[in-house]
Amino acid sequence: MNPELMEKLAEEIQKVGFKTGQIQGILFPQSTCDIWDQIYNFQAREDDILVATFPKAGTTWMQEIVDLIMLNGDVERSMRAPCFVKVPFIEINPRPLPSGVESANAMKSPRLLKTHLPIQLVPPSFWEKNVKVIYVARNAKDCMVSYYHFQRMNKSLPDPGTWEEYFSAYLAGNVPWGSWFDHVIGWWKARDKQQILYVFYEDMIEDPKREIRKVSTFLDKDLTEEVLDTICHHTSFDSMKDNPMANYSVLPSFVFDHSISPFMRKGKVGDWMNHFLVEQNIIFDEEYKKRMEGSRLSFRNKL
Repeated sequence: MNPELMEKLAEEIQKVGFKTGQIQGILFPQSTCDIWDQIYNFQAREDDILVATFPKAGTTWMQEIVDLIMLNGDVERSMRAPCFVKVPFIEINPRPLPSGVESANAMKSPRLLKTHLPIQLVPPSFWEKNVKVIYVARNAKDCMVSYYHFQRMNKSLPDPGTWEEYFSAYLAGNVPWGSWFDHVIGWWKARDKQQILYVFYEDMIEDPKREIRKVSTFLDKDLTEEVLDTICHHTSFDSMKDNPMANYSVLPSFVFDHSISPFMRKGKVGDWMNHFLVEQNIIFDEEYKKRMEGSRLSFRNKL
């Protein structure tokens, strides 16, 4: 990466990295709010593929899977660039680096794109172009733990404070990209109205090959068992943790400080049990029952 640009990025993060703003009452990095009109007016193309998730729900994992599916399992080609370069994050604006919109606009088709946007804020052109979307949902408790550690190490997001403080903020939806509850339910309700494949993180952990096959079928790719096995192996947690093109280790520590917490941390189901106090679990379960009632959407907190 360009050293001069990296130096400017460091200065920008130190100056404004912790600032946040709101779009329709949802918390976002201020840099995202600054170019919201450009983001919302983003022009999708018919052959785009969009990976959508709430933060820390398996986004990078699914990006790598989809990239390899579209490359027919060609691992060498999948290593062509870091995941954040080959898959533009449409609502990110890491000045002085190009925004996600600018990066996407500069790419040739077909494009693989990423978003954490709740369904109501997705640029309308994605629906107008009938773009295929793969949404990955992860149980709320593990998502909370993973997001907490991610905010600790990601210097472009607000400091999460103590675990106790973060627990309350997350439950209330006062974290970047908003409420987990609204996010997963909103996308769930839209899944039959658009070309949306709704995938569960826990299912991916339980049987990755089955879920990869499901994604490849959705993308109209008929892959051999051998190719599916290759994709399974290359996108396993251990493989991705050691892959500099997937583990974000190429980013400098003033952006992602892996000494605080690695980007690829555990990749397990049930790690929340190592963090939640008994009282917190009771409070969470009461709120969960209230918020999820009537959604017909269920998650597994352990396997």
